[in-house]
Order: sequence, then C-alpha cells, then structure tokens
Amino acid sequence: MEQKLISNIMQGMLRFLNNSQLIQLQIVLENEMTWVDFSGEQKPVEMVEDNNEKLTEAFLFYKRVEGCSEKSLKYYRATIEAMLRTIQKRVQEINTDDLRDYLTKYQNEKNASRVTIDNIRRILSSYFSWLEDEDYILKIPVRRIHKVKSANTVKETYTDEALEKMRDNCENLRDLALINILASTGM
Repeated sequence: MEQKLISNIMQGMLRFLNNSQLIQLQIVLENEMTWVDFSGEQKPVEMVEDNNEKLTEAFLFYKRVEGCSEKSLKYYRATIEAMLRTIQKRVQEINTDDLRDYLTKYQNEKNASRVTIDNIRRILSSYFSWLEDEDYILKIPVRRIHKVKSANTVKETYTDEALEKMRDNCENLRDLALINILASTGM
C-alpha cells in the first residue's frame, strides 16, 4: 500500500518536476511514510522521540564544533529536551503557537523571569535556525516570537568627588592604578 501511494504521487508530479527533483520527492515520501500507519494513525511517541533525539544530538555536535562550552551544551540540551517533552511532536510539526504556549506555561508554572524566558527563546531560535539551515524544516517557528523585553538596570557612574576620595584612600600603587583606570574609562 505504501509503495503504491508513493508511486501514484510520483506519477502525478512527473510533468512538474525534473529527474533530480523526483528522486528527492521519492526520498522524502519514503521517509515520511515511516511515520504514518496506513490506518491513518500516527506512529507511537517513541518513534517521534527517537527522531527528535537524533536531531538534538546533531545540533549539539554542531554547537560543540562551533566552540560552545560543555556547560552551555548542557544548558542547551536541558532546554531543548524540556521543550520537546512538553510539546510531544516531531520538530518538523512544531509551530509558533506550540512554542508560545510552551513559553507561557513555563513562565507561569516556574514563575520564571523575562530574562529566563528570553534565554529559552534564543536557544530555541538557534535550534530551529540550524534545523532550517540543514533542511530538516521549511520554516523557523520561533521567527515570529520576538525578543522578550526586560528592564535594564543603569548603573550610576562615580562622581569626580568620589573618585578623589578613592584616590586619597589608596594605600598602594596597584589600587591607585585601578582608580585611574576607572576614571579614564568613565566607569
């Protein structure tokens, strides 16, 4: 049944595609048919998790080659796996609304700050951008989720009087040099 369906689709597309496009279409169809049971049901969650796990591992390998630290890679893995566990879809099927719902629920359940939510958004953006670059997905679902605004704390600069007091209280040359660096950089 599966091969008959693929064959019918290929026949229908013959006049629209060249040979290399037809070969690629056949590869994609055969790959996608592994996810569908011909009773119309989707394959078990285990197969979905296996696909997502392979893609996550490939992404982390790419990030390792790019020079990310092991600590960053561990954070990336935890963030991506938490999102995939919650959404429970193949990465190819995840859309913007799924990610918005995930971020909203995460923020409400964990009482997470806006900075944390934006960090998660950035990691997911990096992950889905890589998936698009590697042709695993057609469109990045995170693209329409904009940066989460958070309050910036503005630190006050030292006044000239405060710098003079610090200079007067310096007991060695090292401290005096640090104060002069602070003054010259405007900190």
